[in-house]
Amino acid sequence: MSDRITAQRIARELEAPVEEAANLAKKLGLDPYPVNYWIVDHDEMNELIAYDGFQTRYPHWRWGMKYDRQQKQTQFLGGKAFEIVNNDDPAHAFLQESNALADQKAVITHVEAHADFFAHNQWFGLFTGGETPNAAAMLARHADTIDEYMSDPEIDREDVEKWIDTIQCLDTNIDRHEAFSSATEEEAETAELDDIADQLDELDLEGEVVDEVFDEEWLESQRDDEESATIPAEPEQDLLAFFWRHGMAYDDEAGKAVEMTEWQRDVLEILRREAYYFAAQRMTKVMNEGWAAYWESMMMGEETFAGADEFLNYADHQARVLGSPGLNPYKLGKELWEYIENSVNRREVIERLLRVEGITWRNFHDVIDFDSVQERLAPDPMVDVISSERLASLDPDDPRIDAAALERAREGEIDVERYPWKVLAEAGMAERHYSLAKPQNRGFVRRTSREELERVSRYLFDGERYASVEDALAEVDRSAGWDRMFEIRESHNDVTFIDEFLTQEFVDDNDYFTYEYTQATRDFRATSTDYEDVKKKLLLQFTNFGKPTITVHDGNYNNRNELLLAHHYNGVMLDVEQAKQTLERVYDLWGRPVNLKTVVKEIDEHDLEVAKRREREPDPEERGKLIRYDGESFTTEDLPWEAVEEIAATDVDYDTKPDEWLA
Repeated sequence: MSDRITAQRIARELEAPVEEAANLAKKLGLDPYPVNYWIVDHDEMNELIAYDGFQTRYPHWRWGMKYDRQQKQTQFLGGKAFEIVNNDDPAHAFLQESNALADQKAVITHVEAHADFFAHNQWFGLFTGGETPNAAAMLARHADTIDEYMSDPEIDREDVEKWIDTIQCLDTNIDRHEAFSSATEEEAETAELDDIADQLDELDLEGEVVDEVFDEEWLESQRDDEESATIPAEPEQDLLAFFWRHGMAYDDEAGKAVEMTEWQRDVLEILRREAYYFAAQRMTKVMNEGWAAYWESMMMGEETFAGADEFLNYADHQARVLGSPGLNPYKLGKELWEYIENSVNRREVIERLLRVEGITWRNFHDVIDFDSVQERLAPDPMVDVISSERLASLDPDDPRIDAAALERAREGEIDVERYPWKVLAEAGMAERHYSLAKPQNRGFVRRTSREELERVSRYLFDGERYASVEDALAEVDRSAGWDRMFEIRESHNDVTFIDEFLTQEFVDDNDYFTYEYTQATRDFRATSTDYEDVKKKLLLQFTNFGKPTITVHDGNYNNRNELLLAHHYNGVMLDVEQAKQTLERVYDLWGRPVNLKTVVKEIDEHDLEVAKRREREPDPEERGKLIRYDGESFTTEDLPWEAVEEIAATDVDYDTKPDEWLA
């Protein structure tokens, strides 16, 4: 009873922050799903994290393992769960009751930005076909279905759990770039040739028609086509769909492959559906977390959503999140979003300045007073400093002012000392938070390279000319950076986001570098600060969720009903032992021998010793390999290069080792 009373008390305290955070998000141009907030205790939060943000999941031991890991991380490593939010309409966010008010406010602003990203990023729309998701209900139905199978006295619960284990080994092997469609709908609706005669009888056609159109020669040609067709016709990336249509289960008692039972096919399709649902979150982790961190920081810090007595607590909160070790999606994403905003705003300013009479890309740095430019880019005090004493001076016809809110504020219905942003329209908010006017971004225009100036000038079409720098800056669109950010938020995923927007300037500003393991000295060393190298390493982490890309090449390999999978080698070897363990699971879904062709790197011991003496790296030799599992043992054989040439990387090389080491 006391726990429920505590939760109700906290919920009442957070009603105003929740409402005002949603209002502020809309003022900034965000358009999130509505969010339902739930107050949970420490154990409930750990359970939700284990359940991937949902309250109900199908029964399986893995959830308990994730719960235990999360609990120990909190207990022994000092980790702290601030929030979890799911992609749904309405979205559901869970706040831990033990967090301080500053933490709760930070979580709420963070969640509003996540809900906006969920609602508008097209990769999330792939799963629903553009419709709003109803994920909680879907996962609850899945849980009920699997629970019924586990409770069925005719079905062994351990068999269901083992089947789930098998499928989960392959749950990233889907076609993440395609919209989800049920495997049951994809199944060809063609009749078996042996049944055609019966169907012709049912049509009651005249004998002459049947003999003329559906003669024996035609039937035999159909059989020949069916027998000679390769399954699949093209390499298939969605392994789960392929196994649903063509796979068989291996029966230990019978010692052979048998048709999947109804419950096996049903569970396979359920887990495939869930894999597609969660794919968008995996594909946009950097973008999504960076987007949320960006707007959270603006709302909590710049708009003082964190009160004066809460700000230090919030600063500690933000530092812990952005300072987490390893490849931190919050930090990388936030820095990239800020860089995009600054770059777009800078280009807008440069284009205006290059239209000033007498200014060209050649004399740009010589004739422009950048300190004066900085002053003129600063927001108008009318939108930057708002107080009750200045309300009378605000013009309701100014497009930067929300006229209706201004009238309410003048009547005392809005506390402008606490919520000054309420009297501003989106244009006013864009000017108030204009990135190039912020202290940390001073000099961003000044440091524009001559190459960039020449490039902008080359594509500067004839247009309005300005008599002075002052006239040009007066026309600067303060919303340009935000407008571009909203466009990018709709269409990109992490791979395209990093590929398009990570530049040498960004790498230099944020001190990114690559490092490699060296065979010669058996340690890691810094290798490069070139942005192309940094980009390659990052793209490797996010392409296909950082997992190997595996496709089905042949369901009748060597005409023996064996399965042939192919690893699309990108310069990074498979972990052969893990690959073998996965093939054992694949065997359970195929019921017959399975094969995997890949490319490995082999280093001759003599070459390695020579390289050590010369303090250089040995050159590995790439070879094709075929790993085969027949249900009992593994065999590995060499393949000629022609057999793996189509799956080998050609112009992609993730090795960033220089001839001479940087460190």
